[in-house]
Amino acid sequence: MKTKISFLLVVMGVLIGCQQNNLTGTKIKKGMIKVTILYPNAEGKTFDMDYYSTKHMPMAASLFGDSLKAMSIDKGLASGTPNAPIPYLAIGYFYFETLSSFQHSMGPNSAKLRADVPNYTNIQPVIQVSEVQQVE
Repeated sequence: MKTKISFLLVVMGVLIGCQQNNLTGTKIKKGMIKVTILYPNAEGKTFDMDYYSTKHMPMAASLFGDSLKAMSIDKGLASGTPNAPIPYLAIGYFYFETLSSFQHSMGPNSAKLRADVPNYTNIQPVIQVSEVQQVE
């Protein structure tokens, strides 16, 4: 039991430590819109984290302008089950004040962002738009 708890704490610490907040000083608040971009892991799938973090995400931030309040990136390291493959190679997050600010930012820029995806991955991303319910 102690080993399982230790493993879980290590995994949680690594995942938290891998988050990269590129918009410093921005506080994420309840009610904000969180756009989550998941890159599922599967056989033959590739992901260039360097390109994603140094080119794609900064390009997105530039396109979104002031409506983007925060962003972060997670790099998958381990599954919750020992020796199981990671479920996601990477996860990106964008935070906006309102749903309409997200829609107005994404709408005119979605084609350019989608066109850049093949430069860093062969994965079809899964996108979820949600409302932040709790922040600690």
